[in-house]
Amino acid sequence: MPEQILILDFGSQFTQLIARRVRELNVYCEIHPYNHVPVIHPNIKGIILSGSPCSVREANAPDVDLKQFGSLPVLGVCYGAQLIAHKHGGNVSPSQLREYGRAKLTTVDHHNELFKEITTDSQVWMSHADTITSVPENFQITASTSSVKIAAYKIQHQKIYGIQFHPEVTHTLEGKNLLRNFVVHICGCKQGWTPDQFVETTVADLKKKLGHDKVVMALSGGVDSTVAARLIHQAIGSNLYCIFVDNGLLRKNEFEQVLASYEGMGLNIKGVDAKQKFYTALQGLKDPEAKRKAIGKTFIDVFDEEAHKIADVKWLGQGTIYPDVIESVSVKGPSATIKSHHNVGGLPEKMKMKVVEPLNTLFKDEVRQVGKTLHIDSTILGRHPFPGPGLGIRILGEITPDKVKIVQEADAIFIKALHQHQLYNKVWQAGAILLPIHSVGVMGDERTYEQVVALRAVVSVDGMTADWSHLPHEFLSEVSSHIINQVKGVNRVVYDISSKPPATIEWE
Repeated sequence: MPEQILILDFGSQFTQLIARRVRELNVYCEIHPYNHVPVIHPNIKGIILSGSPCSVREANAPDVDLKQFGSLPVLGVCYGAQLIAHKHGGNVSPSQLREYGRAKLTTVDHHNELFKEITTDSQVWMSHADTITSVPENFQITASTSSVKIAAYKIQHQKIYGIQFHPEVTHTLEGKNLLRNFVVHICGCKQGWTPDQFVETTVADLKKKLGHDKVVMALSGGVDSTVAARLIHQAIGSNLYCIFVDNGLLRKNEFEQVLASYEGMGLNIKGVDAKQKFYTALQGLKDPEAKRKAIGKTFIDVFDEEAHKIADVKWLGQGTIYPDVIESVSVKGPSATIKSHHNVGGLPEKMKMKVVEPLNTLFKDEVRQVGKTLHIDSTILGRHPFPGPGLGIRILGEITPDKVKIVQEADAIFIKALHQHQLYNKVWQAGAILLPIHSVGVMGDERTYEQVVALRAVVSVDGMTADWSHLPHEFLSEVSSHIINQVKGVNRVVYDISSKPPATIEWE
């Protein structure tokens, strides 16, 4: 087990961002709910208490026993800082004005190890409705802003620190330096957690765990399942059996292309053409949730049938990543919303297998870094996210093979143009959506009444929020012209300029 920082989540929207910033320092960390603190073992080198939408003044406010951490260094961020102060007898009061946004440090105690090499007028990001208004005598105030006297503090003769701003967000310009001071200099972490080290350790652990057992795994062509498969393959070789299902809702030529790329990696893979089974299951369905359930159930049935053709399989491999794990044990209780295309929902119960998830401690950007270490082709690592139900949720209304062909052709033109104009890597996700309406048009001397395609392209970091991509007008004009001229049945193309929120990235 690597040395690590323990992050206790009190419900802040930024908790995962704290973890990502610590990981960027090549230090392993884990997030746990404040009310499910793990056993404090010797490899835990320090504790970070996250922010929270709650107030320490509320009845039943989130709380934690600080004594259980012994002499370990503790950093309280926003609510975490207020909680420490409150528990030691300080005062936390409602802010006169809600302090939200950029602020400048006006005083900094440069003798304090947390603020080593932090400039006096450094920009920080505040987001709190309460303020620490007084602290006990054994608290040293280490930083202030023009409106917040106690912007940071340290308890004398203890490695316990509190800051009322958020070092994890980019608006705190020297936040990464502050976290480095805490994690590396105060906690003494060695910064040895790298993609190379992760691969070496994980493959060794997989060899020990799996031995000569057989593992079956569904591949999607996406980043997570591909990297997970490569790790398992390095450990057990041909005892990994991969299955790639063509559900009839993939992008144009994707089934053949993905199979070829996997075979080029040396993976033991079988392609299964199950298009007709999916189309039959989807017949007559228009409701998005009904379509998702039909696609999920059919996939489980097809995969289960294929897996049972392999004798003595004991493990199911999955590409689950860390945000899915965090969500399932969130502060608010277990979540039922983990995406089914990440954890192949329903399969472990149906197949009565043990589950192996080699990526369940990694964030998405870390998965890509591990993929580079494994020399996986950049065309796979750089692929845009693609929804688990595929084109099934990009065809609004009932799905038919004819509609699938239309959206496949339109999507292929759009994605090819993004590559040709060097725009693909500037967009986080893109695709074509077939709308359930017809519009009047004119082609030649004839009046037409055909279908409408919407193009969607967004920029994002993790998909939680997204802005529509401001693609050049000339580019959109070219794509529109090609789709209308080349895709039979389409006479109008529109571009979606909605951000998330309030819209979602996908239309269904």
